[in-house]
Amino acid sequence: MRTIDVAAGRPYQVHIGRGLLERAGEFAARGRKPERVALVMDRTVAELYGALVEKSFSRLGCRVEPYIPPPGEEAKSMKELSCLLEFLAEHEISGGDLLAAFGGGVTGDLTGFAASVYRRGVGYIQIPTTLLAAVDSSVGGKTAVNLRAGKNLAGAYWQPSMVLCDCDAFLTLPEEELSTGSAECVKYAMLANPALLGELTANGLGSDWEGVVESCARLKADFVARDERGKGVRNLLNFGHTVGHAAERCAGYALRHGEGVAMGMMVMTRAARKMGFCERETETRLQAALRALKLPVECPFPPDALAQAALVDKKREGSLITLVRPRSVGNCELTKLKIEELEDYIRLGMEE
Repeated sequence: MRTIDVAAGRPYQVHIGRGLLERAGEFAARGRKPERVALVMDRTVAELYGALVEKSFSRLGCRVEPYIPPPGEEAKSMKELSCLLEFLAEHEISGGDLLAAFGGGVTGDLTGFAASVYRRGVGYIQIPTTLLAAVDSSVGGKTAVNLRAGKNLAGAYWQPSMVLCDCDAFLTLPEEELSTGSAECVKYAMLANPALLGELTANGLGSDWEGVVESCARLKADFVARDERGKGVRNLLNFGHTVGHAAERCAGYALRHGEGVAMGMMVMTRAARKMGFCERETETRLQAALRALKLPVECPFPPDALAQAALVDKKREGSLITLVRPRSVGNCELTKLKIEELEDYIRLGMEE
């Protein structure tokens, strides 16, 4: 097992290994054993692993209250947040109890946001079962739900008390889910780990995911330690996300998150190369990694639609929007762009 310390305002640890789900209760009780655990998981996760994790808490004498939200992005809504909060109140979950986000990024975002506002803040843990959640959303304390205007526009920073990642859970993921999660791994490699990009390119979906998760989680922990609330360097973690989220919206959210991020990284890198900020090799290496991981390297949506969809991006500040562009593999920088220039910038990144 590998353990990473996250030096946030409320420090915690990320545990990465195999065969950990059956010990979830043991890990959760290391700080203080809760009387009740609200176990939030979608139906697929419940059918695969629900009984195993419930048993791990029951062995400690904890009363488990399962909550099953709807599947997919539908769960990341104010309506579902309200339903979860009412569930917590009806089951008398108190400040001494625990919420457990058990599943993918959607479950983690919803549960974390609920934990941040219920009784003005209660403890929760993250038990990610997807590669995407393991390497990105489970670490760092960003929680959110979507609004009609766009993704993640209502949320809070609320750090978990623990993250428990059992990489055996990846064995049941469909190939497309493993692929979409790998886009965030490529993002971390482009930001700070050229060797990781080489590994992902060489091994594709057959990569050593336990080692990859550790590498990405360590990088995420470093960004969080330096900028917990996203006022500076942590914004580099949005590489590919402004255009990626816009692509998801243009697709009516039928596009997987990692597919959108892959498109966004390519658009930003191609534009950077054309403007002389990076060499062609940077674009070539990124494209090779994405293809090895069965991710898209072209964006099918028109630049004007993408620019319009991006106007609700969280990194917009008045007439400016913050973008991330690469200098080279392992070295990216933040840049501010006037919103009226965004469409041309995106167009530049879509044309050969």
